[in-house]
Amino acid sequence: MPSLLHYRAWHGEFHDPAWAPLPIARVALAMMFRRKLFWTFYGFSLLTFLMFFFGLFLLSWAEAQASDESLPIGGGRIKAGVLMDQLRNGLKLNGTGETYRNYFWFQGSIVIVVLAMAGALVVGNDFRFGSLPFYLSKPLAPWHYVLGKCLAIAAFINLMTTLPALVLFVQYRCLYPWGGWEYEAAILGGILGYGLVLTVVLSILLMATASWLRTTVPLIMAWTTLFFFLRQLTNTLVDGLGYDPRWRLFDLWNNTYLVGNYLLGLSVPRQPQPYEAALVLGATCLLCLTYLNRRIRAVEVVQ
Repeated sequence: MPSLLHYRAWHGEFHDPAWAPLPIARVALAMMFRRKLFWTFYGFSLLTFLMFFFGLFLLSWAEAQASDESLPIGGGRIKAGVLMDQLRNGLKLNGTGETYRNYFWFQGSIVIVVLAMAGALVVGNDFRFGSLPFYLSKPLAPWHYVLGKCLAIAAFINLMTTLPALVLFVQYRCLYPWGGWEYEAAILGGILGYGLVLTVVLSILLMATASWLRTTVPLIMAWTTLFFFLRQLTNTLVDGLGYDPRWRLFDLWNNTYLVGNYLLGLSVPRQPQPYEAALVLGATCLLCLTYLNRRIRAVEVVQ
């Protein structure tokens, strides 16, 4: 009878159910990687990386070509080597935490657009076209599904942020002398920590918003409101009207920025404390996970 129904026996190796998120993540990644639009946006995201990457090379080459002669600058004279140092520090291409902080910040816009597209495809379509009951009909818990999708979203985020930042870290350490193991370890830890904050917060937030809105256009509008409109609103309230800097806590991207600055050993004036931003991010993730749990459990597996 099984042969008449075209059933095929499983000849592979059985794994523990805890490994279930991995195939879910693999399928989600395959869906995104087949889209030409994803690779187009990913190519745009690399423009920021290339600006930093070749900027470091050009400054290193200019410093190697600079002589000890003085150059006329503003009615005075300055040594070429000193001028290169000032230029490198002014552009924040000096390998300090500011270099990687600026890179993460500039990547924000393209990351948000890519994630909005990915959320509608990877998560929203499961609710829209009824794919979620297929997952839940297997011996999977809801957290298997959530973790698998979050792993796929985390791959997108790190391909555009953490991985290129690590390449810049290695490049700078190859071009310039190391500043000591403790300092370099602190910078490396800050890069990984900043990437982890973005990964956790954006993955959970995207899962929640995509399960609610489902389609691409509403999702882009919602993310535009969360990450662009609220930024302009809080900047107007604090910088324009002189309100308390804690109003900036409504801007989630700014909150990740504050926590990332703290991890990189930097401080930002006229901003809330990093622990306040971390508390807001933690509360937001908790609310999103609570909503996701209720949303997934409300799905009927057997019609």
